[in-house]
Amino acid sequence: MQIFSVDYLPTNNYELLGLVKGNIVQSKHIGKDILASLNTLVGGEVTSYTEMINEARDIATNRMIEEAKKLGANAIIGVNYSTSSVLQGTTEVVAYGTAILLK
Repeated sequence: MQIFSVDYLPTNNYELLGLVKGNIVQSKHIGKDILASLNTLVGGEVTSYTEMINEARDIATNRMIEEAKKLGANAIIGVNYSTSSVLQGTTEVVAYGTAILLK
């Protein structure tokens, strides 16, 4: 599966199949959450949350790809990511784009 962040490809040799998305709401273990809170007192990167966001982004991307495959796509264009906080210590990551069939 090819994934592009551009909204269109310079060639017109593809068929638009529709919007695809994948999302996840993820949290860290309470122990890691406490350690992350302590880290904010000292400053610097909160690596446990960086890891959580990277993992969530990968899962959301894979879910988007699976949805595109169900439509018969072999590529996705216009891929974007959005994040939001649902509850304290949780993050939602949404990946979305347009499934296409490259010919």
